[in-house]
Amino acid sequence: MNNTAVDPEPATAPKAAAGVDKSNARVQEMFRQIAPRYDAMNHLLSLNVDRYWRFRAVRKLKLKAGIPVLDTCTGTGDLALSIAKHAPTGVDVVGSDFCNAMLEIARDKRVAPRDGAKAVEFIEADSQALPFSDDEFQCVTVAFGLRNVSDTDLGLREMLRVCRPGGQVLILEFSRPTMLGLKQSYNFYFKHILPRLGQLFASNDKSAYEYLPESVGQFPDGQALADRMIAAGMRRVEFTPLTFGVATIYVGEKPGENEGAATR
Repeated sequence: MNNTAVDPEPATAPKAAAGVDKSNARVQEMFRQIAPRYDAMNHLLSLNVDRYWRFRAVRKLKLKAGIPVLDTCTGTGDLALSIAKHAPTGVDVVGSDFCNAMLEIARDKRVAPRDGAKAVEFIEADSQALPFSDDEFQCVTVAFGLRNVSDTDLGLREMLRVCRPGGQVLILEFSRPTMLGLKQSYNFYFKHILPRLGQLFASNDKSAYEYLPESVGQFPDGQALADRMIAAGMRRVEFTPLTFGVATIYVGEKPGENEGAATR
């Protein structure tokens, strides 16, 4: 089901709830430690459904030949590589992340480019201060990384800044199901089972798989995140729940010249 966000009254976007330490140093070190087993753990703990979620996300992109795409918080590069695989002729894809250990794995996954595009380029960069010009990319994406950005609203504004007018900003992120029964089962798995499995397979003294449910639980989802995207300056924001609401795809558009964020 698609949902179109209603433009809220002008207001300052709310800040994320306090409690989860999302400082750059903490998050960088956490992902450095789990990088070698990050992919295997993701596929195992999601029963490989994360691959389907990325497939659905790529299908939402309205890609045009010859214009580059940026995937922020790219991690081990799965979404960036999927975009490159399905993009039309000559679409160069860049993946950025501030954890070099994750990027090293992403670079090892690269395959020969197709249709005149370059191989996916992976660069180390903070998503709160992207090293790109304004209006550079036709689409800017992030999968399961926005909730790890220390300042969510700054991260959204940076994604919008480097996106071309009329281009798309796409977010794929965990969300909380609301269906009775599933909600309770999901919460139990996320809070009690997942951290133990994570520690068993990816020993890490920063408790990454305890951080996961904490960060998801305190991160806005559904209409709340759509409202943050609108507050950042996006228009035509829509969101699509996946797998009974366990994950959600959000898509917003950068206004064209002389257009405001509330334009329909």
